[in-house]
Amino acid sequence: MKMKIIIEYEGNKASVVKEVFSFKREDLLPESLGLTLNEGKELLAKVQETMVTYQVEEYIDQQRNCSLCGREHSQKEKPKIPFRSLFGNLKLTSPRFYTCSCQPQTKKSFSPLAEKLPERTAPELLYLQTKWSSLMSYGMTVDLLEEVLPLSTNTTTVRLNSHKVAERIESELGDEQFMFIEGCERDWENLPEPDEPLTVGIDGGYVHARDGDNRKAGWFEVIVGKSMQNGSESKRFGFVANYDKKPKRRLFEMLKAQGLQFNQDITFLSDGGETVRNLQLYMSPQAEHILDWFHVTMRITVMKQMAKGLPSNEQFEDIDIEKNLERVKWYLWHGNVFRALQVLDDIQEDIYLYEYEEEAPTDKRVKKLDKAVDEFIIYIKNNQELIPNYRDRYFYGDTISTAFVESTVNEVVSRRMAKKQQMRWTKKGAHQMLQVRTQTLNDDLRDTFNRWYPGMPKIESTNCQSAQYQLN
Repeated sequence: MKMKIIIEYEGNKASVVKEVFSFKREDLLPESLGLTLNEGKELLAKVQETMVTYQVEEYIDQQRNCSLCGREHSQKEKPKIPFRSLFGNLKLTSPRFYTCSCQPQTKKSFSPLAEKLPERTAPELLYLQTKWSSLMSYGMTVDLLEEVLPLSTNTTTVRLNSHKVAERIESELGDEQFMFIEGCERDWENLPEPDEPLTVGIDGGYVHARDGDNRKAGWFEVIVGKSMQNGSESKRFGFVANYDKKPKRRLFEMLKAQGLQFNQDITFLSDGGETVRNLQLYMSPQAEHILDWFHVTMRITVMKQMAKGLPSNEQFEDIDIEKNLERVKWYLWHGNVFRALQVLDDIQEDIYLYEYEEEAPTDKRVKKLDKAVDEFIIYIKNNQELIPNYRDRYFYGDTISTAFVESTVNEVVSRRMAKKQQMRWTKKGAHQMLQVRTQTLNDDLRDTFNRWYPGMPKIESTNCQSAQYQLN
């Protein structure tokens, strides 16, 4: 059996019939049933090349005559320009014409095709490169695209293209503001009935740093957050701490994308760090700010483990630092910051007894616990206005912990930029990757490309969250 694939082209001047591909089949076997992968790639490449050739020729013919006087332009040269499409890298004939004498001589010649295609990469190819490189390494992205599509690319091209997309996303972000609350209480009361309350969790993670050729530059912090709402898809955002110039604007745009109104309840949960604490302020008049219970208990648990390792002495057998730390936890659980700080002061006095013991000054365990308690006291004092009655919130089913954000840190940062990924990042590169990755995980990247390129076909949303878990 022999089959031929023929293209029939009907243009403005003539019709053309051209054979682009043929193949043979003999015995019916599972491996030869239908098109093979290589045949499919070759067929797509030839159809693409033929189709593009006719499209370009027709466009050039339309531009050959002067739009004012109708005279044919004199041709200066006939170079070729590259164009990277989804189904192959092409060389397009791009004639350069002399400007007609009836028009202003701003330039002596022009190239209609080069002006029509200022970007030499097809939007859908740019979209796929950006999407898949945000979910897995640049090398794996190249392997995937080259295996299933008739194209040739490399990691540098994929990386640079994804950075261009990130920069374009960044350029659309509005100016930074100290406060985003607008209007007055009367205006907020006249707003439509708001949607379900929003819950926003914000936390930080760390990424391997790179400074020029120095691949041992330590780590730097990235901030990620997740906004959840009953009956609605969750949204994520991320940025590099001490690098991003518009962190509050970034958070506000995410909330606005979920339909935030100034009469809508919103709860912010954070670990109490200064960067995160300042980030969430002045976003909404109905905002409630809560210190994450998970981070509070985590610090107390660490101190209890330190207390277990203190040197034993019959003189201090009545001192039970572990029990007092449990009391601190109980008071904080009930929102009693005043009594919790009193007990912490008592714990410090107990530690001083250990320090004045003969062997204690040389015991690092005592000094380590003393430092941890000091830091915890400062931590509680700095965030005491964010500490509610956790017991009551838990009883009424309100969120008290950012455990869901811990998984977001893993989802947004660790799976692509840490853990098994050995790549080291500059702050700029990591920040740009966070922008395209959050767009992909939020299922917003395709909509962004459709907005940039209105002629680009729309497709149904894909579950990128499930995909990225399977890839890693």
